Amino acid sequence: MPFERLNISLTSVMPEILLTGLALAILVLDLFLSKKNKFILGYLSVAGLLALLPIVLVSIDAKPSFGGTVIADRYAAFFNIIFIVAGILTTLISLDYLKKENIHRGEYYYIILLAILGMMVMASSYDLINIYVGLELMALSFYILVAQRYKDKRSVEGALKYFILGALSSGILLYGLSFAFGFGGTTSLKAIAQHAAGSQARSPFLLLAMILITGGFAFKVALFPFHLWAPDAYEGAPTPITALLSVGSKAAAFAVFLRIFIVALPEFQPEWSKLLWLLSAATMLFGAVVAIAQKNIIRMMAYSSIAHAGIILIGMLISNQTGVSGMLYYLLVYTFMNIGVFTVVTLVVKSNGEGENLSDFSGLGARQPFLAFFMALYLLALAGVPPTAGFTAKFFILAAAIEAEYYWLATIGVVSTAIALFFYAKVIFYMYLKEPEGSLEMTATGLVGKIVLLVAAAGTVIPGIYPAPFMEMAVKAINPLLR
Repeated sequence: MPFERLNISLTSVMPEILLTGLALAILVLDLFLSKKNKFILGYLSVAGLLALLPIVLVSIDAKPSFGGTVIADRYAAFFNIIFIVAGILTTLISLDYLKKENIHRGEYYYIILLAILGMMVMASSYDLINIYVGLELMALSFYILVAQRYKDKRSVEGALKYFILGALSSGILLYGLSFAFGFGGTTSLKAIAQHAAGSQARSPFLLLAMILITGGFAFKVALFPFHLWAPDAYEGAPTPITALLSVGSKAAAFAVFLRIFIVALPEFQPEWSKLLWLLSAATMLFGAVVAIAQKNIIRMMAYSSIAHAGIILIGMLISNQTGVSGMLYYLLVYTFMNIGVFTVVTLVVKSNGEGENLSDFSGLGARQPFLAFFMALYLLALAGVPPTAGFTAKFFILAAAIEAEYYWLATIGVVSTAIALFFYAKVIFYMYLKEPEGSLEMTATGLVGKIVLLVAAAGTVIPGIYPAPFMEMAVKAINPLLR
C-alpha cells in the first residue's frame, strides 16, 4: 500500500519511535557494561525520558498516522506525560533499590522503557488492534518486572498469579474486541461508533462486547472483583516496580477504557453506566475496608490503590467534561502521591523484607524526620486532606457526581474516603506517636532519593493550592473525545 494511503506522519509517532530506539540502545549497551556499572543504564534511561518530554509536546495535534489508527492528540499527550514522569521517578528510585537488593541486571531498565512504550501505544491508539498490542507489550513487561526478585518466593508467587490472571483477562478482553469487530466489520473506533449510531436496534453482540471489554479492563485497573492479583503482585514486585504498576498501568488502562467507551460505545451509555456504577461502588468500599486490616504497608497500599480506582471510575461513569477532566486531573496527581509513598517505603525496607510491616514505621518521626514528614504528606494527600492535590482531586470527582445526580455514588465515595482516612492516619500514628519496636537500621537518604521526594511533594502540593492550570490541561485533553 502506498504511503499516501497509509497517511504516515512521523511527527505523530515520533515519541514512540524515539522511546523504542532508547530501549534498544540500553539493551545493546548492557552487553558491554560490567555488573558494577549497570547503574549507568539507569541514568541514561532517565536522561532519555527527560529528552522525550518536549518531543511529546511537539507532536500534539499532529496528523493521524497509519490510516487513522494512531492519533497524537492532546489526550494522548496528557497521558504520555504521566507515563514518562512515572518512568523517570521509578527509574531514579530504582538506582538505590537495586544496589541495596544486589540486583545488577541491565534488562531491568530497558524493560521499564518497553512497559512505558506499551502505555504510550495504548494512549494514542484509535484502533482495536493497536490497543491490544500496546496492552500486551505493557503487560508482558510487567510480568517480567514483577518477578525480578526471583529468589524471593513472594515475588515468584505474585508474578505467577499476575501472569495467569492477566492471561485470562487478556483473553476475555480480546474476545470482547472480536465481538466489536464482528459488529462493525472494522477495528476503527470511530467506524464502530458510526455503525452503532446508524443501527436501528441495539446489537446484542455489541452489548456482549461491552461487558467483556469491561471485564478485561477491570482487571488491568484492579476493580473489585477483578483485583485478586494486586496485593500479591504489589508485595512480590521490587518496590519501585510496584510504584510504576500502581500508577502507570492504571492510567494506561483508564486511557483506553475512556477511548473505547466514549468514542466507540457512546450509544450504549445507559447500559455501561449501570455496570460501571456497580463496579465503582463495590471497589471503593471493598478497597477501603480491607485495607484497614492490613499489617504490611505494601499490601495496605495495594488495597488503597483499589479504592482509588473506584473513585476515579466515577469520572468515566459521568462521561461529561466535568467528570472526565476531573478523572484526568486525579490520575495526574495520584501519580505523584503514590510514587512518593513507595519512595519512602523503598528507603525504609531492607533487602530481607524487614521494614514492610506498619510496626517497623514506629518512631520514624524521631529516627528519620525528613522521611516521616514526606510520608505523612503523601498519606494525607491520598486521604484527601486539604490543601493537598488529593483533596482537590476528590472534590472535582465527587462534585461532578453530585452535579450528575449520582447522589448515592457520591455518598459511597465520601464514606470510603472517611474509612481510608483511618488506615492512612494509622501509619502517621505509628511514625510520630509510638516508640520504635526493635532496632531497625535506616538507610541514609541519598541525593537521588531526596530529589524524587521533593518532586513528588511538589506534584502533591502545587496542584492542590493552584489547580487551575492543571485542570485546564485536563479539559483541553478531553476535548477530542467529547466532540
